[in-house]
Amino acid sequence: MAKNKIEVQGIEVRIEKHGEDDYISLTDIAKNNSKRQPNSVLISWIRNQSTLSFLGAWEKTFNPNFKHSHMAMFRELAVDNRSLLTPKNFVKETGAIGLISKSGRYGGTYAHKDIALNFCYWLSPEFQVAMIKTFQELLEREFNRKNLEWHISKITDNIEEA
Repeated sequence: MAKNKIEVQGIEVRIEKHGEDDYISLTDIAKNNSKRQPNSVLISWIRNQSTLSFLGAWEKTFNPNFKHSHMAMFRELAVDNRSLLTPKNFVKETGAIGLISKSGRYGGTYAHKDIALNFCYWLSPEFQVAMIKTFQELLEREFNRKNLEWHISKITDNIEEA
């Protein structure tokens, strides 16, 4: 699992590769965009009905093993202020793959880039736009690097044939 960092509006955000997908640290984003503790920001976000609707739709689209029946329970928990609805509980109970919560020194909550953009919008639409712009720049650089590597390989192939 490769770890990288990007900088968005002066905030360093960790990215981890899981399979072919990028997962972005929501903890890093929350830590730097709110005066509250990151965990309380994430709990507020996941309790939001729009967030739960988005997560349910995303998981339904990308996760054949998602436990849809558990979504009703989470919607009920979201309106009960006494319940502790966390990203970790959500993942454990529903089999979600769009969120990853890890404990420990280098832990935190990571989300698939699609879900991370939803979190950014909930937190700050301006930050979401900055995140989109940063990702587009990264994709363009990666494309240019791969394109250059392809051209170099063709040149070296031609030299070897001559």
